Amino acid sequence: MEYSLEQTSLRRTALTLLNMNQTRGFDCPGCAWPDPVPGHRTKNEYCENGAKHVNDEATSRRIRAPFFERYSVSELAGKSDRWLNQQGRLTEPMVKRAGSDHYEPINWNEALGLLAGELRQLESPNEAVFYTSGRASNEAAFVFQLFARAFGTNNLPDCSNMCHESSGAALHETLGVGKGDVSLRDIHHADLIFLVGQNPGSNHPRMLTALEQTKLNGGHIVAVNPLPEAGLIRFKHPQEVRGVVGRGTQIADRFLHIRVGGDLALFQALNLLLLEAEDARPGTVLDHDFIQNHTSGFSEFEKHVRSLSWHDVRAATGLGRPEIEKVRDLVLRSERIIVCWAMGLTQHRHAVPTIREIVNFLLLRGNIGKPRAGACPVRGHSNVQGDRTMGIWEKMPQTFMDALGREFSFTPPTDHGWDTVNAIRAMRDGRARVFLGLAGNFVRATPDSRTTEQAMRRCHLTAHISTKLNRSHTVCGDIALILPTIGRSEKDRQSSGEQFITVEDSMSQVHASHGRLEPASKKLLSEVAILTKLARLTLRDKPDAPDVPWAEFEADYNNIRQRIARVVPGFENFNERVTSPGGFGLPNPVNEGVFPTPSGKAMFTANEFQMLEAPEGHLILQTMRSHDQWNTIPYTLDDRYRGIHGSRRVVLVNPADLKELGLTDGDHVDLIGVWRDGIERRADNFRLVSYPTARGCAAAYYPETNVLVPLDSVAEISNTPTSKGIVIRLEPSMQRAAK
Repeated sequence: MEYSLEQTSLRRTALTLLNMNQTRGFDCPGCAWPDPVPGHRTKNEYCENGAKHVNDEATSRRIRAPFFERYSVSELAGKSDRWLNQQGRLTEPMVKRAGSDHYEPINWNEALGLLAGELRQLESPNEAVFYTSGRASNEAAFVFQLFARAFGTNNLPDCSNMCHESSGAALHETLGVGKGDVSLRDIHHADLIFLVGQNPGSNHPRMLTALEQTKLNGGHIVAVNPLPEAGLIRFKHPQEVRGVVGRGTQIADRFLHIRVGGDLALFQALNLLLLEAEDARPGTVLDHDFIQNHTSGFSEFEKHVRSLSWHDVRAATGLGRPEIEKVRDLVLRSERIIVCWAMGLTQHRHAVPTIREIVNFLLLRGNIGKPRAGACPVRGHSNVQGDRTMGIWEKMPQTFMDALGREFSFTPPTDHGWDTVNAIRAMRDGRARVFLGLAGNFVRATPDSRTTEQAMRRCHLTAHISTKLNRSHTVCGDIALILPTIGRSEKDRQSSGEQFITVEDSMSQVHASHGRLEPASKKLLSEVAILTKLARLTLRDKPDAPDVPWAEFEADYNNIRQRIARVVPGFENFNERVTSPGGFGLPNPVNEGVFPTPSGKAMFTANEFQMLEAPEGHLILQTMRSHDQWNTIPYTLDDRYRGIHGSRRVVLVNPADLKELGLTDGDHVDLIGVWRDGIERRADNFRLVSYPTARGCAAAYYPETNVLVPLDSVAEISNTPTSKGIVIRLEPSMQRAAK
């Protein structure tokens, strides 16, 4: 409430909070955690961070033309992420013309005409980049990818490339479907849940409510993390009497204080222990019927895991065999097991093998494709999973492309496009000249900050469809456009009447979202309106343009959903089904015992043992976000769950490591990234905080430390930046010494 009332009025705060995540309200624009079924939702179906995020968007603060007269682009580029965000909502289109250092107002027709003209003048459609953030709706995402492909390119990087791309790659290879296979009910009633490399207390706090229900139903939870997280130690539900006056609920029955990147070794060790338990008690541990009839590759997997060295396991994880055996005992007592994970797993070089090993673990006891069990990648952005379903991917399967082509009478491009990392390389090398971002903060969300900024500045034109100011508006091409749009909480009126949008949550539930506030400005357009107008201007007179009724799409979003229903499997009768309270669930063949892999079975895999190592005197750094932060934007300079106040330039280091390095709590240091290219990447002036991180490991907030992540340091197969495995050394801060 304190943060909300700093941003807007009590009335607007009440409108947002009482309508967020309700059946006729709007979906939280924050995380993708699913809502309880209708009838089981509270009047306050939101978390602290969701409340802050929506009222940050619903702020009464406004940015108008005089603001850009006062501040040059160069001046704005020197401001902090928080300062830029706190200026308020964008209210009208703005342009920075070539040679100018100021934005100035521009009307919509001229702005979209300018962007369309630049696109039409490109020598190849592949000189354009179409980036999407997970905040975009299903309707906007479908229109966006259709526009890009009608233009002639598959250059559709998105935020998935930087977070759960590794999950999709591993699950698609092993199970045939790149999504999780559990529901919220499964979470409530599982016997055992692993929480691996995630911090629900800050990143998706409503998950703690679900985990509390797991505990009340008799389930057990194992937390695996390099840092102890407050929410997993004890959860005091702020909307329940027992949470206010009681001691709260201990969420994690066991906490494995693992070294950064040690999760592959941990699950290989657990799998070895299960095989040995089966040896000791034949026929009582493994699900032989499931393995024989529904999987392939078991023999190769078994042979590989039995060669595992416990010495290597100890080195990789920092855990002893007895500690892992206690977790094995919990597994043996549990019939229904779920493994949840987030970016603590996905942003490593060996992320895909790690997740494949988790699938091995689940397959051994038949915990895939049955109720109260399965794989659960917890995605952190409100519609990132839905955007991928709608076709936002640089390498969509041919079945989708064929269906899209049939529906709109054209031949979509066949060459794979650029993901996020390759898009940055293309802009850096002069192969991409126009960048269009649909929501998000590309410059601050991506790795290797200096390289990314240089790449963006090499573009001829950059354009961003945004609600608020961020650093991506200040790091721009020769020509730059700000295209302001309405927020998730605002009413979307088109010529046919008021519209609603849809989103897909982390557990494949699709539901409607209805804005309730008046838009921040009469000059704002919806994402769909911006994209359809732009498509008409760009594709007019194009000889091979597809048969797309762009104007009808803009007028009535039902027309978009009708086409989605004919292109995307699982969306049949979309308009009718999504109006049901709570929407509908997308089918997952895994839950029907069907695995769309080449063999028609779930795949065991043999994954080479890998571990992160740092030279003597160095640490392995993971980037993370603070409690008071949503993606790249901090709301305050505090992280009260970790006891941090008044600063974000802090680095958390184990006290024993500090002693070995000859440093003390409170010292100021520079973080120097060490990588094979020999380029020095430096983040200056961080305060050391003595904190119980795993030995040899450190943690600091992003985006301040994205500068340390090399562009070419990526995960095998998924090409995801390795933001959780950065080798660093610490040097006394020169800035501090000068002061």
